[in-house]
Amino acid sequence: MTRRANILILMVDQLNGTLFPDGPADWLHTPVLKKLAARSARFTNAYTASPLCAPGRASFMSVQLPRRTRVYDNAAEFASDIPTYAHHLRRAGYATCLSGKMHFVGPDQLHGFEERLTTDVYPADFGWTPDYRKPGERIDWWYQNMGSVTHAGVAEITNQLEYDDEVAYNAVRKVYDLGRNEDERPWMLTVNVTHPHDPYVARRKYWDFYADCHHLEPEVAALPYAQQDAHSKRLFDANDWRNYEISHNDIARSRRAYFANISYLDDKIGKILEALEGTNQRDNTIILFVSDHGDMLGERGLWFKMPSSKARRACR
Repeated sequence: MTRRANILILMVDQLNGTLFPDGPADWLHTPVLKKLAARSARFTNAYTASPLCAPGRASFMSVQLPRRTRVYDNAAEFASDIPTYAHHLRRAGYATCLSGKMHFVGPDQLHGFEERLTTDVYPADFGWTPDYRKPGERIDWWYQNMGSVTHAGVAEITNQLEYDDEVAYNAVRKVYDLGRNEDERPWMLTVNVTHPHDPYVARRKYWDFYADCHHLEPEVAALPYAQQDAHSKRLFDANDWRNYEISHNDIARSRRAYFANISYLDDKIGKILEALEGTNQRDNTIILFVSDHGDMLGERGLWFKMPSSKARRACR
């Protein structure tokens, strides 16, 4: 009897979908993802259930909207009584494993995975809980600020780079272990890296790929605060924009580092696929590449991502 296909899910964090209209844009230095896209079905009309990490990931895991999962912000518990694709695959006889971030809040850090190769990069407690009684007030310990833009540049190591190095390393080792066929079950391995999520800091190797990039300016220039819609004004206020002077150089360096980190994750994914190929598992493995949400990357002056306060109150 033919063995059922293995499943490799590659999830990245805060990847702008406009850079992947039908696979990676031609100017991105992403040889691995371009090769993968050329032989794959591309879902160009797929949308995230939430422009925020924990809610988007809970929806991806459960195939339910945030109003059903009750994960409406990055400090809302993902309840253990909600079935996930990992639960369903285990019930179907799959070995299930997670390497990397999934931003599970609460005591359950598995949600159907029988093995987890790393901790999460973010806290699993409720420390990031917003105060919904003060919807217009900035929360310094939870909201991002424009320091990610003004401090963009080159570094050989950051917390996020160190984490993703570990995630990819463990994923490659797991692929080799799975290739030994000591477990007769088909397998599902989910690999989650944090890049290209800010901070906009990249290694020199990848930074240099974009020295002559023609996409370092947003397509739509920043609009004055007074001309922004109400939700966009809230995003500006949440990001503490009044305390930062954002120059054209800041914008260009942030976008360059972001593009460089796409190349970084392409390299990491390449190592995982190389291990898959080397263990003769590639032809019997379904590969899914997906992001949890996007990044506004300076378009109209907006950065990062964030749901509206009204949407979060409705979810609640």
